[in-house]
Amino acid sequence: MNMHGRKMIAPVVIVICIVAYYVGVGILLTKINIPIFIKFIVFIVPIIVVILLIVVLVERINEIRKGEEDDLGKY
Repeated sequence: MNMHGRKMIAPVVIVICIVAYYVGVGILLTKINIPIFIKFIVFIVPIIVVILLIVVLVERINEIRKGEEDDLGKY
């Protein structure tokens, strides 16, 4: 595995863990006996967070592939 591949492992593992957590929480909270509009909100928020995490992960992977190791170096 090349150097870029090793640097992608941590972000991918972290995103997978967080996505699994939010999916689990979303599914668990939909099983609770609460009004349907609250279930809808409780289920939609984790979906939005998961989508945003995947977008940020894709951006980070692109940065790693381009060789931009640290964004703070730009400022």
